[in-house]
This record gives sequence, structure tokens and C-alpha cells, in this order.
Amino acid sequence: MLGKCMVYVMAGVVRLWLMSTSSADHIARRVELSTPLNSWKRVEEGVFLHSQGIPVYSGGVFHETPLCLFFSGFLIRSWKAYIPVVFVACDLLTAFLLTVAAGVYSRQLLETQKRDVTRYATDSVPLLLTASSLRSAVVAVELAYLFCPYTVASCVATTTTTFANMVLAAALVAMVAGYPVLFGCLVALSTYQSFYPVCLLVPGILHFTQRGFTVAALIKPVIAFAVSLTGLLLVSAEIAGGWEFMEATYGFILAAPDLTPNIGLFWYFFTEMFEHFRLFFLATFQLNAFVYVLPLSVRLRRDPMLLAAALLAFTAVFRSYPALGDVGLYISLLPVWKHLYPFMRQTFIVGCMFVATSVLGPIMYNLWIFNGSANANFYFAVTLAFNTAQIFLVTDLLFAHVKREYHLFHGSKMEVDGTPARLTLQ
Repeated sequence: MLGKCMVYVMAGVVRLWLMSTSSADHIARRVELSTPLNSWKRVEEGVFLHSQGIPVYSGGVFHETPLCLFFSGFLIRSWKAYIPVVFVACDLLTAFLLTVAAGVYSRQLLETQKRDVTRYATDSVPLLLTASSLRSAVVAVELAYLFCPYTVASCVATTTTTFANMVLAAALVAMVAGYPVLFGCLVALSTYQSFYPVCLLVPGILHFTQRGFTVAALIKPVIAFAVSLTGLLLVSAEIAGGWEFMEATYGFILAAPDLTPNIGLFWYFFTEMFEHFRLFFLATFQLNAFVYVLPLSVRLRRDPMLLAAALLAFTAVFRSYPALGDVGLYISLLPVWKHLYPFMRQTFIVGCMFVATSVLGPIMYNLWIFNGSANANFYFAVTLAFNTAQIFLVTDLLFAHVKREYHLFHGSKMEVDGTPARLTLQ
């Protein structure tokens, strides 16, 4: 326990130290971390405009929700000196929640294995999970989030993604722990803030119905989600003095009018797009974030947690204004599936792509914007490679899950050119 506390203290000290350095402002301005939707500078400007009685949603600066405006105003007025501490505390809480979710999920994996072990092939013993390996996986999840460069940088940049990740982590805990009403409320809060997490309702419903199909297991999270989201929108309309905030928040997310460069796919494509094609391709791009929900739900219906992680990954790639903080959340969950690593075939390529693009991204951006010795194609090529690496990572993980499942039930004996062969795990 003492060692665990020291790890959290160390992670908090690293974040606070980076926030106190002269590079903190530079990190906060990085387009890979701060977007029009999560920039704290824009939040501060929105709070100032609101305090002066100027409508914050009439311009193109503030795109956060009214509740975010309300609580951010309270923080800035009353706790301004402690805002870095608040961000760090929320980030550490996110790591703890992910650890709890990973721990509960690991126990459920062992229970599922114990229930199905009689149906496994006789030579599948090397593939079976053990309590010790799963415990080490849970620790790895904790360390991955605490020291992942993406999550550390996102916290140092004081982006509101830190709070969004905390709510998503809490929703995952509610899902695996079996609290459908709480899960529905948390998904509603996350959807209210950034729209895309609505797809997490599907893995949540699958998880709750797996424990015995009942109408209540299906209806509870849906009703809790609908009631909570309706209540949040009504309270927001009261705070904002009307419904104009809808266009400035969700309309902004869907229409993506701000083409400031980021790590996503929207900005470059729609900069080059003819205006009369814009609506069609905008709908196509937005559909990408949700089109995979149904097929993945059918294939991964027995593992809702893996489904939730895959959906978080796809929305991190295909959302209109992604940031590295979104990527860091689902990457931190991957160690809980380390039993799938022997079946993955692209880890080296994907790892090299992540390292190369993470280094080259800021370089190409500076060459383009500040030095004028490059152009937008250089930076977009890096972001395209970064998103390709994410797709390779998720698809490799999903294929590994399918392969392991096949070998568990059908054995690891195979034939290569007519000669018997065995699967060897390193």
C-alpha cells in the first residue's frame, strides 16, 4: 500500500513540477493537446465574457457546455491558485478508477474462464489466465495511465479532457461493477460534455444483460441515461438563458467549422473540400465514429469491456476534434489484455509508428507554422500515420482476441502445408 501511495505521489509531483516550469504555457498551446473544445484558455475567456454580461455563445470562442461554464467560473473565482492541484487530483483519481475497473474486470475474466473451462480444448492449458498474471496487468494499467506521456501532457496542458476522462473511467467502473443506473447517469454526463460517448451505452447494456436477461437490465441504463441527459440540458438552458448553446456546443462538434490543425482527420480534408460537397462528407466522417458499434457489438458481445475500449479508440480516431488525452485513456487500458499480446503481430510496427509520429508531429508543425519551410501536407502526413497506427493497434488487439478464443475452444494444433504444427507462446 505504501509503495502504491508513493507511485501516486510521484505521478502528482511530476505533473505539478511540469506545470510550474516555463514550458507549461508552450505545452498548453500545442494543437495535439488543446483543441477548440478542451482548451482551458478558451474556458477562462468564456468565464470572463460571462462575468461581463456578454453572451458567450454568440461568438466562436467558447464551445464548452453551460455546466462547464458554471463550475469553471466557480474554480476561477474561488480556487484560482489551486486549479493545477484540481487538475492533478482529477487525473490521479482517473488512474485509480481505471485500476478499480481493471481489477473487477480481471476477476470477471477468471469467473468466465472457470465457467467455460470444461468446454476448452485439452491443449489450451498454456492459454489459461492466472490470478497473478491478471494482478500484474491491473498494476500495469495503473502505471500506464499515471506515466503515459499523452495523459501527463494533457494534464499539464490543463485541458478539460482530464475531467472527461475521469467521468469515462467512473462509467467503466459502474459498468463492470454492475450499477446500471449510475452507469446511465455517468454516460449521460459524458455524452453531455462531448457527444461521442453515447456509444458506450451498448457495451453497458450487453454487460448488464449477460447476468441474466431481464427487462430491467435493459431498461434501467437507458432510462437513467435519457432522464439524466434531459435534466442536464434543461439545467443548461436555464444557465445559458436559452437554447443557443446547442449550436455552439453539439452543433460545433458535428459541423466542425473550426479547421485549426489537430491530430484528427477532419481539418485537412475539409480545408481542401469544395463547399457543395461538405455536408455529404461531413455526414460520412461523423458516421465513422458510430458505424462500427453494431458489428463490434455482435462479435464482442461476450466481452463488453473490450468492446468499450475498442469504441473509445475508434471515437478517439474519428471524432472531429481529438486530442492526445483521448488516446491516452484507452491506451492505458490495454495492459489488462496482456494475455492477448502473444497473438498480436503488429506490435513492433505500431510501436515504431507511435514513437515516430509523436516526435515528428511537433517538428513538422513548427517547420510549417513558424519556419515556413514546410506546408500542411507535412503535418497531415504525420497525423495520418498516427491515426493509422491507432487503427492497426485496435484491429490487431481484436484479431488477437478472436485468435485466442478460437484456440481455447478448438485447440492450438494446426497444419502448415499438410504438416502438424503447434502454437508456441513466447
